[in-house]
Amino acid sequence: MNHTSPHAAHDGPHPAPQPASGVLDQAEILDLDAEVLAEHIASITAWLPIEREPQHILDLGCGTGAGTFALLARFPAARVTAVDASEGHLRRLREKAAALGVADRVRTVAADLDARWPELGRPDLVWASASLHHMADPDRTLGTVHDVLAPGGLFAVVELAGFPRFLPADAPRERPGLEERCHAALAHHHAEHVPHRGADWGPRLAAAGFAVEGERTIAVNVEGSRSEAVGTYALSGLRRLRASAAHALAAEDLAALDRLLDPDSPLGVLHRGDLAVRTERTVWAARRA
Repeated sequence: MNHTSPHAAHDGPHPAPQPASGVLDQAEILDLDAEVLAEHIASITAWLPIEREPQHILDLGCGTGAGTFALLARFPAARVTAVDASEGHLRRLREKAAALGVADRVRTVAADLDARWPELGRPDLVWASASLHHMADPDRTLGTVHDVLAPGGLFAVVELAGFPRFLPADAPRERPGLEERCHAALAHHHAEHVPHRGADWGPRLAAAGFAVEGERTIAVNVEGSRSEAVGTYALSGLRRLRASAAHALAAEDLAALDRLLDPDSPLGVLHRGDLAVRTERTVWAARRA
């Protein structure tokens, strides 16, 4: 994966985490993701081909609420059922909802969507952002969404094209191209452990009985000068990248990466003025006939 207006996490009850020597937990990472990419989430919700204002929205794999709060802002008459396997994420989402004055419009449900689904009502909009590729059997999930969704309802699938880039191509000076070498190793890791990441969901949605009404890819390029959270976001992202890619990196690359990850080093990412968040998000809008 928000926010307050409700689009900016730094205005909400959980300020953006400050840089520290410890690794951010998953909820803090999701909050950072919501803050840095808030305008892109809002642009996706604005693009959705809505025929009538949804009254009940289902947010699958809601995390700490990036999509939930963007959808509440976009559709002020709607209520959202937010589903996640993590009680901690849902607790954080409820706290945000209370602080924003929208607790009466949010219901949270703890559920493992790879298992038997609980009763989730009859939504007329289902939102799944960066969650389908985590499913053990995403085609089964698509079929279940088709059965749950109200006739004529819309299913919005949002996926990142890949892990974000943060550094210029010639950085760091002593090991140019370091980030791309890390990404090459990460691609191998994902091929083994997250095989559905990067999938083309259009044909799979059609196979599940949906009519795909639109597909859009949005380029994300958030410069560090536009958001104070970019440095923390880059530090967290590169730490996760190191955890997955370290086994495939040369010793010199690891040493250079560790210098970038040192929050106290003048060579670290927190002290660079050339950071940006660069990636793509693709959204598919599919309707149940």
